[in-house]
Amino acid sequence: MRKFGMRDKLGYLFGDLGNDLFFILVAAFLMVFYTDVFQLNPAHVGLLFLIARLWDAVADVTWGRFIDTRKSTKNGKFKPWILRMSVPLVVSGVLMFVTIPGMSDGFYLAYAYVTYIIWGTLYSTVNIPYGSMASVITADPVERTALSSWRTLGAQVSGLVINVVGPMILFVNNRPDADRFFLAALIFGGLAIASYLACYKLSTERIVLDETEKPKMNLGKTMKGLVKNKPLIWFLVVALTFMIVFMLIGTVNVFLFKDYFSNAKALSIVGLLQSGAVFVAMPFIQPLVKKFGKKEVASGGLLLAALVYAVLYFLPNLSSTQFIAILTVAMFGYGIFNLVVWAFVTDVIDYHEYLTGLREDATVYSIYSMARKIGQAVAGGLGGAVIAAAGYNPKLQAQTASTLDGIHTLGTLVPALVLGAVFLILVFLYPLNKKRTLQLAIDLAEKRKTAK
Repeated sequence: MRKFGMRDKLGYLFGDLGNDLFFILVAAFLMVFYTDVFQLNPAHVGLLFLIARLWDAVADVTWGRFIDTRKSTKNGKFKPWILRMSVPLVVSGVLMFVTIPGMSDGFYLAYAYVTYIIWGTLYSTVNIPYGSMASVITADPVERTALSSWRTLGAQVSGLVINVVGPMILFVNNRPDADRFFLAALIFGGLAIASYLACYKLSTERIVLDETEKPKMNLGKTMKGLVKNKPLIWFLVVALTFMIVFMLIGTVNVFLFKDYFSNAKALSIVGLLQSGAVFVAMPFIQPLVKKFGKKEVASGGLLLAALVYAVLYFLPNLSSTQFIAILTVAMFGYGIFNLVVWAFVTDVIDYHEYLTGLREDATVYSIYSMARKIGQAVAGGLGGAVIAAAGYNPKLQAQTASTLDGIHTLGTLVPALVLGAVFLILVFLYPLNKKRTLQLAIDLAEKRKTAK
């Protein structure tokens, strides 16, 4: 079998490129599309996001368990599902941005519920096998860090396209345009399908268990292993909390620049610099992880981001340009965390196998994905609720001063506090430092040999 190399890295990059061409579009702009195009109350939108993401969390675990009961094919265990489900996923995504003139507010709210929940459910059918695939592409911890970095690079390329180009084409006179949103959905959908095909063609699944020797699925044993898996439990807390603040930042930034700074186009610069920060950090990640460890590098990035957001809170009179210049340092900090985070998943999957003797990549990954979805649910509900609580009214040409101050606090102080909390959890409670991660790989390899 072909050795692990650049082809696998590119294939894995394309997988997240396909995922995030729509996911980032939805995360960054669906809230403002619903409030300003569909004219929905932001609190109602927040409730929709909360309900949909909680449902998606259940769908993730259900689909992950289903995938683990399937046998590998000649093309792998996970790749075929990416190929099968990508087109239905993209079609459902495009439908979210269809506007039917003359319909009532109730119709638009119902339409938003149906299309958004269908899209989220189908997203699980592609994302769970894609995320699980990393642990069977290679068993080497450093190579897995490389996959994590390339995956994040794929997400950043998507972010670069959507966050930079998006505001330029989606907004007309500082307001979202319905026809342009639909056109963007069609374009990004086509690019997503092409990316999924590239992921399928370029990636290779190398770790394949002998189906005749593989232990039978045992839900009780699986659940006991998950409960005892302390690295997984604390990593889930970190992932959930980080996802809440990361999604909240994305939601609030649209209103921060559109209303507080009166400059929606500046979001393009934010998107460009956010991706640029990751591109700058990426070449250093693998050497840093090799020297210091995943936990150590990721926690350093979180601390940097928390401190910068705290500084921004105490500087309320900055121009949009000055704000963005300082914000770039924070984006560099949490960009470092994002470059490493996916490699944590493969470690906790290995730890589960070490504890139970069961190789359940999709089940464990789906638990992690569930935590992310819960984080998205909380962030979606919280985002709509806090924007509404700040007094945002989409029918006003200009928001009140108290609303603008509230939006500024949401975009600075809240990220500072939450990112600081995530840093503390990772440093003091997550147990797999560099030494223990390397030892886990050695112990697991010996255990597999003994089992044969």
